[in-house]
Formats: sequence, structure tokens, C-alpha cells
Amino acid sequence: MERTRFERDVCIIGGGGHVGLPLALTFADSGLRTVVYDINAKVVESIRSGQMPFREEGADEVLGRVLASGTLEVESSPSLLSTCEFVVLIVGTPVDEHLNPNFTAMQKALEQCLATLRDGQTLILRSTVFPGISGFTRRWLSDRGLDVRVAFCPERVAQGQSIREFRTLPQIISAFDRETLAKVRALFARFTADFVELEPMEAELAKLMTNAWRYVQFATVNQFYMIAKQQGLDFDRILHACRHNYPRMAGMPGPGFAAGPCLMKDTMQLAAFSGNQFVLGHAAMLVNEGLPAFMIEMAEREGPLTELTAGILGMSFKSESDDPRDSLSYKLRKVLKLKAREVLCSDPYISDPSFVGRDELLAKADVIFVGTPHPEYRGLALPAGRRAYDVWSILSKETR
Repeated sequence: MERTRFERDVCIIGGGGHVGLPLALTFADSGLRTVVYDINAKVVESIRSGQMPFREEGADEVLGRVLASGTLEVESSPSLLSTCEFVVLIVGTPVDEHLNPNFTAMQKALEQCLATLRDGQTLILRSTVFPGISGFTRRWLSDRGLDVRVAFCPERVAQGQSIREFRTLPQIISAFDRETLAKVRALFARFTADFVELEPMEAELAKLMTNAWRYVQFATVNQFYMIAKQQGLDFDRILHACRHNYPRMAGMPGPGFAAGPCLMKDTMQLAAFSGNQFVLGHAAMLVNEGLPAFMIEMAEREGPLTELTAGILGMSFKSESDDPRDSLSYKLRKVLKLKAREVLCSDPYISDPSFVGRDELLAKADVIFVGTPHPEYRGLALPAGRRAYDVWSILSKETR
């Protein structure tokens, strides 16, 4: 059979976001004819004009380069999808309000693109999915008369450092046949040389277990932090003692908000897949999600908050990020609004008209919580008389 010819190499569905756009830029920068398809017209226009819609290390330079070379096209409709040999879907399976996997968004995305998919293409699932979804997608396409190969090649990079890590970290690849596996290997080999080949469900579980492992690690140290604080002890000193020149504890993280769009969600998907037998995952969720309330409890031990103004420094889900998705700082704010007279928020990376500047927050807030350990707060000394709650230990020692 004659091989189908395509005018372009790869299309990223949902390619204007934190997962899709860095990958699209990396593909385009490696010389592949790349299309970003995103329904957000504002994001599309921003990318077309050479402006990154979010912070990503090294992305501004790459974006300008690939736009100038013509290897990147950006569309708000799926019109060019049928011209691409590879289609990368940046839609996964989130969890619903009952912490069960939700397949609605993924199925909707596939249905919207169904008319533009064509025989001979390879569909690569990139975001985290519930185990078995790759196989389900393969059957779903076949039932609709399409000869589209399916692969699952999960992203495992850190947001904000994606472009660098795409080229340095191993890439997990999986497919249902050797020919498709070889094709996706050749695609990613444009910018990386280290591969791990798995069966699709093995790859789906590897991604979930990677994030669940990190989430459980963070929960463990957060539980340790709570135990020490409840006894009035200095956890920084305890953590130093655990780690100092002791290789078995070198990987022990520090305490802090474990949040963002992946860790808790993926842990709950693994729990659901196990028939809710992943008790460590459920316990980790209770610890990590309970940390904001614990910080408020510690504050209330020193006096009621009802007549005080509370301030939160940092609202993004991690340091040096402008992404507020699933940030526990917002959960902290929600509870504080029920406790304090007023709640002020500040973040140097997030544009929000309701936020105030750092100096205004420091001047007005009676009690201050560090939500995100941005470098701008490192060693920061608060005005006299302020009470500070800094799980990250980023403020000056005198303040803490």
C-alpha cells in the first residue's frame, strides 16, 4: 500500500497551553512543520504576534525563531489538522468532584476533530490519562471507520523548564504495534536520544505512579512538619538533622503546598484504578489538602483573626510560575475569608486586579502567610509586630 503523503508533520490539539506550546515550539525548532490548534482566539493571536501567553524559560527566543522560519503555524480551527501526519492531543482525564476520572473533555475534543482526522495519521496522547484510555481511544476511532494509529507518549517535564527538559530527559513511548512505535520514536528523536519503550497501559501507569510518588513524598514531609509544629518545635532544625551529610535522606523534600494541575489529580486516578485500595494516595491527599487549614489553625492558636487583616504572599501553584491552577493559596484564601476581617493577596507573576503589591500587603496585613516561595520573598524581613506563617522557611530567620 502506498504511504499517505502529508503536507505538514505534526499538529498539537490544545497547543496553546503550558503542555502543548513548549512541545510545539520544540518540534518546530527541530525543523518539523508544526501546527498549533487552540480554540482560545486570544491565545492564538498572542502566539502569532510572537508573545508567549505564559512564562516558559527560553520560549520567547524559540517562538520568534520558528515564526520567522515558517515552521510554526497557529490556528483557532482544526482546518489544518488533516494535513499533518502526527496529531498530538493535549487533553487528559481530570477527576470530577467525587475524585473519579472524567472522560468528557477528552471525548469532546476527539469528536470536534473527528471530521478532520484521516487514515494514515498517528494520534499521540500526551497528557495523563486513566489506564486503558489509549486502548479505548484506539477502539473509538476504529468504530468510526478511521485507520488512525494510537500512541501514548506522556510528558514528564517541569512546567517552566519544558523546552530544556524535552532535550535532556528520557521520553517514554508506547504504541499498539511495532510500526507505530518506530514512527513515534523517530518523531521524538528529532530532539532527544533517550527512550523507554513500554506497552500503552504500562506507560499510562508509569506516568500516574511518577506523580503519585512525588505527591506521597510531599505528604510525608508535610505530616512531619505538622507533628513538629504541634509540639512547638523548630522543624527546620529537625529537617537539617535528618539530611546533613546523610545520603539516605538526601532526597527528602522540604514541606510546602503540594498542588498544581497534576499531582493530586493523578494520585486520585491511580486510587480509582486500584479500586480505591491505594490508601497511601488517599492519606497523602488528606495531608496535603489539609495543610492550608493547619496553617490557619497555627495562627489562631496565637489569637483570633476576626479583627485582623490577613495577607498571602504568592498565589501561583509553584515558585516562579504565573499559573494559578489548583494552587492551594486559593484554598488558603477561601478559608481565611471566613476567619479574618480582610484578606489581601499578592503575586509578582500573576496579573489579577484584585491583588495588591507586595509592599502594600506588608504595610496593611497584621498576619502574613507565604503561599508560594517566589525568590522575591527570600530573606524578606516583615515590619515589626507582624505574625508570619511560612511553611517554606523562605522569609528571614528573624521574621520566622
